[in-house]
Amino acid sequence: MSTSDRVDDAAARQAAALIGTVVERVFHSVATVRDSVLDAHRAARERGEPMADRDVTAMRDTLVDLLHEKREIAVGMGVIVAPGFLADQPLRLEWWQCEPERGATRQLEVDLNPHSVGFYDYAAAEWFVVPRRTGHRHVVGPYVDVHGTDRYLLTLTVPVVADGEFVGVAGADVPVARFETLVLRELCDLAVDVVVVNPEDRVVLSTSARWLAGSLATPGAMQDADRARTVTLADPPWQVVVFPG
Repeated sequence: MSTSDRVDDAAARQAAALIGTVVERVFHSVATVRDSVLDAHRAARERGEPMADRDVTAMRDTLVDLLHEKREIAVGMGVIVAPGFLADQPLRLEWWQCEPERGATRQLEVDLNPHSVGFYDYAAAEWFVVPRRTGHRHVVGPYVDVHGTDRYLLTLTVPVVADGEFVGVAGADVPVARFETLVLRELCDLAVDVVVVNPEDRVVLSTSARWLAGSLATPGAMQDADRARTVTLADPPWQVVVFPG
């Protein structure tokens, strides 16, 4: 097999770097949400009071404005507060969604009554549990969002920690199709096929017709694996498998 039939290491590293750039764009927006929560927490402490429901509500305009600004990327954005953290509300989330067809925003409404059959136990969700346990940001998906948009999504979250105390998580929902579009724009000059696989061996995105987003695929079992190069992103720990185009 000639070397021209294989992807060189430089092309694989470049593809991985470009994908990482798109991920960082989303996390940059999520970090802005996190900083808003920290500002609200700081303001409450300066008043000599614990953070309360009104401090979360006061973030609403900031969230809506940010969601409009980033609607090319995200369809949902907000903050989910740790159970029992607020002085006057045991469970609280402030999450806003954008309807891409009209550009309108609406607040996500879920059942937060623990005694209800439809109780939304967000504290058990992976996108909440992992940042709380590890103190690091996290990406979940792709998955179907049955509680909000019914879309195929990636959810990116970061922990919010103030004065050493876990406040909750800030996050964003990104449609898989939109994420793929952003990545394809970055990869347009690379004559390679790219498949990105998460730690659960699920395809996050693919530029190859042989691998569909959401399908299960072990990188080592892929066709033509001997012609490919694999680069692991540091965060999130995705496998970026690059094949000759």
